[in-house]
Amino acid sequence: MELYIDEFLISDDPALVQPEIVFELLSKSYWAGERNLETIRKSIENSLCFGVYHAGRQIGFARCVTDYATIYWLADVIIDEGFRGRGLGKALVAAVHAHESIKNLSGILATRDAHKLYERHGFVGVDEKRYMRRPANHCAAQTSEREP
Repeated sequence: MELYIDEFLISDDPALVQPEIVFELLSKSYWAGERNLETIRKSIENSLCFGVYHAGRQIGFARCVTDYATIYWLADVIIDEGFRGRGLGKALVAAVHAHESIKNLSGILATRDAHKLYERHGFVGVDEKRYMRRPANHCAAQTSEREP
């Protein structure tokens, strides 16, 4: 999958992921700041990953842990601070949810501060603080009536 937004590329090509840059980005986050580079590498190898690139440099990242049959966990969604405010996070999450291999699966995630972003993509709060879920076939449920 490749999607261009102006001069930015969003891709699921694992060969494009730059683990050192992902490590750098995540080291500044509240949820992954303690992870070492080897842990980041292993998480990338065992996940469906998405990158945002500008002039060949990775400036955004997201990954899904999934069984490709029933559920995925959306994790590590991040955009470099210097590129925030341009809609890249919204575009990245939209690209993840449109991905052919997971678009009809249930999704879960945890967030402390980005509920509005994920609500736009069909996630609803499971508790009052952090966890959210997205029902399977979210898009289909919105566009077609279900029989009782």
